[in-house]
Amino acid sequence: MTESTTGRAVTEADFWFDPLCPWAWITSRWIREVERERPVRVRWHVMSLAVLNESRLDELPPSYARLMREAWGPARVCTAAAQLHGEEVLGPLYTELGTRFHNEKAERTPETLAAALAAAGLPETLADAAGSPEWDEPLRASHASGIELVGQEVGTPVIAVPGADGRPNAFFGPVVTPIPRGEAAARLWDGVLLVSSTPGFYELKRTRDASPVFD
Repeated sequence: MTESTTGRAVTEADFWFDPLCPWAWITSRWIREVERERPVRVRWHVMSLAVLNESRLDELPPSYARLMREAWGPARVCTAAAQLHGEEVLGPLYTELGTRFHNEKAERTPETLAAALAAAGLPETLADAAGSPEWDEPLRASHASGIELVGQEVGTPVIAVPGADGRPNAFFGPVVTPIPRGEAAARLWDGVLLVSSTPGFYELKRTRDASPVFD
């Protein structure tokens, strides 16, 4: 932990995202709210549903399998940006990509990638990374650094904070819609940390009966 300007200890929260996942996008906007309400600082990392599901594409519904193939491109672009310009560019780039993909329903095209890169202050030429397996090794490494904290039976996002015992307190989710705002976001954060830090705690779940809401 570090210290904020108010003297309160700042929790460093590591957040792994796949830019195409709508549920991860909602969670990412929630944790940005948490940053405003609690002494939390987020560090962004790339993970990939394409990597997570590559061994079972034949088992997936065709529409989801197609999405998994498309997921390589944006994840590669984010990986290339982080490798060439530092991981600190991932927060602004994810915001630009997510706004276009999810809020604006933009097509997942090279033009959309280039526009997001430019808006994040990055070279538009990084859009070429979408079709290049050159970035797969560091993408897999970033993915593994998150997924190994929680196991293979989850998805994106993964969040990790320092645990009381010195080991990471890591978890998948939370999966929520619409985006909690203000103090409601902070209360959810407090509750997630409470249950996830309980020794032996693994799961709370109920069936989703709503689609993602991007407000």
